[in-house]
Amino acid sequence: MYITCLDMEGVLVPEIWIEFARESGIPELTRTTRDEPDYDKLMKWRLGALREHGLGLKEIQETIARIDPLPGAKEFLDKLRSETQAIILSDTFEEFAQPLMKKLGWPTIFCNSLEVDTDGFISGIKMRCEHSKLTTVRGLQSIGFETIASGDSYNDLEMIEASKAGFLFRTTEKIKHDYPHLPAFEGYDELLAAIEQVIRA
Repeated sequence: MYITCLDMEGVLVPEIWIEFARESGIPELTRTTRDEPDYDKLMKWRLGALREHGLGLKEIQETIARIDPLPGAKEFLDKLRSETQAIILSDTFEEFAQPLMKKLGWPTIFCNSLEVDTDGFISGIKMRCEHSKLTTVRGLQSIGFETIASGDSYNDLEMIEASKAGFLFRTTEKIKHDYPHLPAFEGYDELLAAIEQVIRA
């Protein structure tokens, strides 16, 4: 039995932090896991920047409410889920993800959560587990699933390389260059065809 594990931001929806950087006028918040492989370091830096500018969870959620899935993402996900089990594995947070999951038709997502202080500032993060994407993929394998994984960033590489089949999707030229053995796709039709080929083999 197969289960497909997909990253969320950059694969199904726009990068939340990039959208928020545009709306808030803080260009340095455009840094993502495509730029910084150390997620803990990236999040500490982000939280510091938010506090420095007096921005809390409410302001980020207002931006997220205006974000739509990437063109074709819901149709791709619907088609994929009609053929095989699929889970979104994301380093985002429940407080960010819910409105986006609604627009995608409520797929299953495993992600993290935020700590918010009484003033509405994000004071910390609660990671579901260490190396959450890799840990989840290995957990699924331990209960009898073959995994297929796809993502666009450094934090997706562990789950992609640990899976029976793994694909880069709309990633950077640097990641493609550094991981030439991983097939890289730009369109949903290509990605779906590659996944279908694996599950039908």
